[in-house]
Amino acid sequence: QAQPPFCLNMAAEEADEIAQLKRRVRELETQLAAEPRHAVDTTKAKVVLVTGGTGLVGKGIQAFVDSDPVAQESECWIYLSSKDGDLRNASAVEKIFMAYRPTHVIHLAAKVGGLFANMSQKVEFYRENMLINDNVMECCRKFKVDKLVSCLSTCVFPDKTTYPIDETMVHSGPPHVSNEGYAYAKRMIDVMNRCYAEQYGCNMTSIIPTNIYGPHDNFSIEGGHVIPGLIHKAYLAKKNGTVLSIWGSGTPLRQFIFNRDLGELTVWVLRDYDSVEPIILSVPEEDEVTIRDVALMIAEASGLPMEQVKFDTTKSDGQYKKTANNAKLASLRPDYRFKPMAEGIAEAVEWFSANYETARKGAH
Repeated sequence: QAQPPFCLNMAAEEADEIAQLKRRVRELETQLAAEPRHAVDTTKAKVVLVTGGTGLVGKGIQAFVDSDPVAQESECWIYLSSKDGDLRNASAVEKIFMAYRPTHVIHLAAKVGGLFANMSQKVEFYRENMLINDNVMECCRKFKVDKLVSCLSTCVFPDKTTYPIDETMVHSGPPHVSNEGYAYAKRMIDVMNRCYAEQYGCNMTSIIPTNIYGPHDNFSIEGGHVIPGLIHKAYLAKKNGTVLSIWGSGTPLRQFIFNRDLGELTVWVLRDYDSVEPIILSVPEEDEVTIRDVALMIAEASGLPMEQVKFDTTKSDGQYKKTANNAKLASLRPDYRFKPMAEGIAEAVEWFSANYETARKGAH
């Protein structure tokens, strides 16, 4: 049988060498990413690992923990970012767990994006979030973590439903088609929490917050959420002497939770909430506010005259209300007092103004 020409052999060998080099580079990147970047205080009884710990919710947790005597005395908190490793990579996640040996985990990390990204990349949102969640949950089992608390989203609830929504309704119908990839991946956390509990005796649960706002948000005008987007627009309107234009009539109702309040309640769930079933973390139904009220609070906190605030009624209002029932939380924490909305908005406005140059303002 005729041998292939020498040049073809050389080309095949070169391609093989390049492939090996690429594999080695990926291995080294994984190794480097998993090198411990945070000190672990071995004198503390608990080591709490927070994935996605530098985002809006992670910063809310940190703000509470930094002033909490229990945390200071007996807990070592480690806030991971994407710089600590690629959570889609199983070996990278295993190295992180080996490096820090957490006793407890709060799982916030996720692939997130705006409406267009969710609609156009459903496969990526599903697959990447499934990989992240699977790797974190399996490492919690392997490393015998005492408790895992994962963060879901209200988008897990059915598109066609009755209001108010509660924890029993998560799987009672398909989510909205626009972000079904992301929503189903988040729903699977709830399913796997119960499976891990049943099969391995793992202690895993999840939280479902409503709309979150506060310092360290992403203040993108185009792809951001309503409060940070309006705070950014109000800042520019004040600076340039222009109109603050708000889409729609301002009549839709929403429930908002300040990120430090959510941080405090998440720590409470980690320490004291004893159920595999998810829990909605939200202000009560009677604390729903209109988008109009939110806009006026932002304008006032920004020092913007009310005559510079205009509602563009040619634009759609979107869904009128998405009320969530916080009865489970209220029954377990009847004493809890949420930060008044005007105070929270004033704090977020002040933070954005002071950190304008470095605050996140782009797409997710």
